[in-house]
Amino acid sequence: MCLSIPGKLIEITSQLDETFRVGKVSFDGVLREVSLTLVPEANIGDYVLVHVGAAISIIDEDEALKTFDLLKQLGELHDLDEPSDE
Repeated sequence: MCLSIPGKLIEITSQLDETFRVGKVSFDGVLREVSLTLVPEANIGDYVLVHVGAAISIIDEDEALKTFDLLKQLGELHDLDEPSDE
């Protein structure tokens, strides 16, 4: 199953122009670099839905937090786990 995970945009890390940007998104403290090309209107502090390394839409904070909590309860956040040294 493919899921979009909500996260909070905390920093713009790279910007070629107004459209081609990369940002750092926090998923409950787990930070990932994400393409912001599909959401050029996204600003720091916005919550975005991320699918396969790309933010695909901006969403409401309450909905983002509810969705993230539900995904946590369902155990669907294993892709955010840091790789182990084993």
